[in-house]
Amino acid sequence: MTLRHKIFAAAAAIGLTIAAGAQARAEAPKVTIAFQTVVEPSKVPQADGAYEKASGAQIDWRKFDSGADVIAAIASGAVDIGYVGSSPLAAAASRQLPIETFFIVGLIGESEALVVRNGAGITSPKDLVGKKVAVPFVSTTHYSLLAALKHWGIDPKSVNILNLRPPEIAAAWARGDIDAAYVWDPALGKIKENGKVLVTSAEVAKWGAPTFDAWIVRKEFADKHPEIVEAFTRVTGKAYADYLHNPSVWNASSSEAEKISRLTGAKRDEVPALLKGYEFPTLKQQASAALLGGGTVKAIAATSEFLKTQGKIPAVLSDYKPYVTAKFVKAAEAASN
Repeated sequence: MTLRHKIFAAAAAIGLTIAAGAQARAEAPKVTIAFQTVVEPSKVPQADGAYEKASGAQIDWRKFDSGADVIAAIASGAVDIGYVGSSPLAAAASRQLPIETFFIVGLIGESEALVVRNGAGITSPKDLVGKKVAVPFVSTTHYSLLAALKHWGIDPKSVNILNLRPPEIAAAWARGDIDAAYVWDPALGKIKENGKVLVTSAEVAKWGAPTFDAWIVRKEFADKHPEIVEAFTRVTGKAYADYLHNPSVWNASSSEAEKISRLTGAKRDEVPALLKGYEFPTLKQQASAALLGGGTVKAIAATSEFLKTQGKIPAVLSDYKPYVTAKFVKAAEAASN
């Protein structure tokens, strides 16, 4: 073979390789994932591209400001996998949206709180009467706010409760348009600078109204691409295991804190404390009777009962089991061992 022929053959081989690569990318399944700006371990593999590598899928990550918005996007078919709180999850399941809860992000503690603005004249719960309190409607903080008001014996109608998303809350707070807000980070961190915490979701949970965040998936997508959901679960579970193994490593100067800060907008030096505001369950705990093995079904039912009493949903289902599955965490745990 002449040099000319060798060069031509090499060029042809390179061209075929590039074409094959392009075809493989074109054939890779596509998935749209809705995430929120909550500080939690899975933001690290998200920043690293680990989900794409593990699933072999083309992922379109979309940031949302509330669970209600995520539910609406999933209902329209625009999103396949989404991050939501227990309150919008319960509302969606009660309306029989074809979804499955497949991973519990964490039990919410001090990462969500009701903050009152300095100078608003609020020193105790009873001072909330007649005040403007902002919260994203049908969110975990909305649920916690209503539960707190019930615990304090305050009629919600006596409080001017406004429906604002987290970015809108931060802006309204800066203008002095609202007196208090129940929200999560990064908006929570911003309003704390000129306010004080009246109650956290950790305290509200002790009063009988616990909240949690979760990953849900459109059932049609899960049935068609179970391998993608399992890979997503496996990567998320590993991130949790890495954090739980040695939380002190995820300090303010760590690369983990930098990645989480970049994706959430939270201050880097606050990331370690914010991570402690959640209880992150391992894959084994996920599949237990306390969570996806039964407890989550009961929690969704209890939340739905509360939402119905508040007029947020028309009816409560007799069974919420179809909206919760442990098969993906079990598969992920088996693959990780």
